[in-house]
Amino acid sequence: MTTGELAKQVGVNIQTVRFYERKGLLAPPHRWPSTGHRDYDDDALKQMRFIGSAKAAGFTLHEIRELLDMRILPGESCEEVWEMVEAKLIDLGRRLEEITRMRQALEQMANACRSRSAPADCPALWQIAHPSASQR
Repeated sequence: MTTGELAKQVGVNIQTVRFYERKGLLAPPHRWPSTGHRDYDDDALKQMRFIGSAKAAGFTLHEIRELLDMRILPGESCEEVWEMVEAKLIDLGRRLEEITRMRQALEQMANACRSRSAPADCPALWQIAHPSASQR
């Protein structure tokens, strides 16, 4: 299949396919000698779907490369994959806590703006300048 066909089947653009190929996440495809066009097989499609699933789970390209390498010895690498997944869960929990704190701060600012008394005042700017006073 062509680069365009592969990209369409996995829901990415052509440049993404070529990027993964340049990064070594996708094996170089057969090229037609007469035109130089790439010709991807079903393994490339499976590889692209694997990459997409790993990205959707939050893995970086470096981590995806590691996961791809671990597929070679699936029984032996299961513990390593589990450790990577656990690390991702811990990181996600930390980021969720951070996002929750940010949301609370923004909600306080929005509430202050809604209840401002003088048109010249900006309670949100005051809260940013005096964070300890607004957390009482």
